[in-house]
Amino acid sequence: MLHRAHPEEEDEIGIVEEYIGDYASISSIVREALPFEIIATMGGVIAGIILSGMTEELQLIPGLIVISPAVLGMRGNISCTLGSRLGSAIHMGLITKIEKNPELTNNIGGSLLLSFIISAILGLMGHFVTIAFGLESAGALTLMFIAVLAGVSSGLILVVVAVFLALGMFRFGFDPDNVVTPAIATIGDIVSMLMLFLAAKVVLLL
Repeated sequence: MLHRAHPEEEDEIGIVEEYIGDYASISSIVREALPFEIIATMGGVIAGIILSGMTEELQLIPGLIVISPAVLGMRGNISCTLGSRLGSAIHMGLITKIEKNPELTNNIGGSLLLSFIISAILGLMGHFVTIAFGLESAGALTLMFIAVLAGVSSGLILVVVAVFLALGMFRFGFDPDNVVTPAIATIGDIVSMLMLFLAAKVVLLL
């Protein structure tokens, strides 16, 4: 015997199907993501401008040019993944506001720990790769210090940005998955390059 859906159930199914249709439509994806993708492109240009202003630091700290692109890539990978995980958790109702929530604190803690570990490995790899190609290096400890200082400091800033941005976009009716990742990629490039510049300045002052 076939079970006929109750009228209320049919209404709920219709609402869900309508929401999924809007959520997955091409127009919705393009409308929400395009402005932030354009901003992301501009952010990459700004990061390049900051790098072009680091001529003195790049000359005085051999090996810095080797780890610079990797710092940007690492920061984008970790922070964009955090933004994506936050978006998924918000959609699932696991995170609804900024509070002492295991889902939120674990994501933040994991992101910062990854930033520290990968930054240290990056600095070490930068030194040995530079030496392997017969180039001069400022030393493993120096490059590790710069990478860790830049990676962790930018990570702290981007954690705050990611949390507020993901929750804020959701409350304003935007899909965090369409907005947070390109926004974090943009802000991450700029913040990471600034922190790398400041970390290099700190090393030169020591």
